[in-house]
Amino acid sequence: MSKAYKVTVDTKTFIRFWLVILGFAAVGFLLFKAANGLFIIGAALFLALAINPLVRKLAKLIPGNGIKLPIAIAYIIVVGCIGAFIAIVVPTIINETVNFARNLPETIETVSHNFGWLNDFGHNIGVDNLQGEIVSNVQKFSTTIVNDFGANFITSIGAVGGFVAATILVLVLALFMLTEGPTLLDQFWKNFKGDPQSTRAQHVVDRMANVVSKYVSNALTVALINACCTAIVTLIICLIFHLDAGLALPFGLITGVFSLIPMFGSFIGGCLVALLLAFNVWGAGLAFLIYTIVYLQIEANVISPKVQGKGLQLPALAVLGAVTIGVYMFGIIGAIISIPIAGCIKILIEEYGKSLAPEEEKSDEPHKEEKKTEDKKLIADKANN
Repeated sequence: MSKAYKVTVDTKTFIRFWLVILGFAAVGFLLFKAANGLFIIGAALFLALAINPLVRKLAKLIPGNGIKLPIAIAYIIVVGCIGAFIAIVVPTIINETVNFARNLPETIETVSHNFGWLNDFGHNIGVDNLQGEIVSNVQKFSTTIVNDFGANFITSIGAVGGFVAATILVLVLALFMLTEGPTLLDQFWKNFKGDPQSTRAQHVVDRMANVVSKYVSNALTVALINACCTAIVTLIICLIFHLDAGLALPFGLITGVFSLIPMFGSFIGGCLVALLLAFNVWGAGLAFLIYTIVYLQIEANVISPKVQGKGLQLPALAVLGAVTIGVYMFGIIGAIISIPIAGCIKILIEEYGKSLAPEEEKSDEPHKEEKKTEDKKLIADKANN
């Protein structure tokens, strides 16, 4: 006969177990409720790290030891760029969309005259005057869009207001992070002065901050090149097809912003501009689409390697996976921040791997650094001689 074993659990252990479970549940619930706030803080931190390289460059150019003036100038530049983008791009997209909807019936009617076979096809399927039915439905659709545009705009004011409020909060938090962040970090690390673990943690944090700053500065450089090229090409196309030359600047800004999205951003921005140009003249849209295909090859093989160098050295699978997760979590913003976050995760994995290395390898690291320093000195001495 088998013996029956009885498991006994004392009351304290039982209570502690359920307290831990309830504690995790409470933390998860609070994080879920504070998701929007945490996202705003994360966006502000990302923006502050992105502005930091500009602050450093301005600090070198401006005489004096103060850092407040470079921060103020860099902040004004960034806010001005965001405001200019909204003021230039949004009205252009709205106007082009409304003009397209207004002119769509006339365009369809003009084009449909070359497709007389539509009525023959409609007769075969039991629909008389198929061509006229298509034109009539398109006219009703475009009229509805134009008439309801004002009402839809008013109903979306609430969502736009929430976005504007969140944007202002992000900008204010980023300003405080730039001005007070370094001091707070120094005070924080002083509390752990002399602790090897805190020194290692500080090194990891510095590496992650540098990764984000370098990635953002390089991505902005590539985006600026894309925007300038798009503006020039759009201006040429507008002159050829007798379109408004004022479209060059907003269309350049559109492609520049979309190019910040890794992998697919430049293509999406180029297709959007080509579509907006096709609203006016389909030949202009086709010409810009051909330019986009050519430029993407140049950007991928010449511009990006020169500007970004080796980059974060992430495999294509990791980049695609990070972008996919970022898009599904936070939309376009998630796609933009996904790559530097993946780079930070890579640093954490590398540092964790170093911490697991045998003690002999760790003790050899200082000697390797000393040898590198000695080699550099020898090379410098030979060069001077």
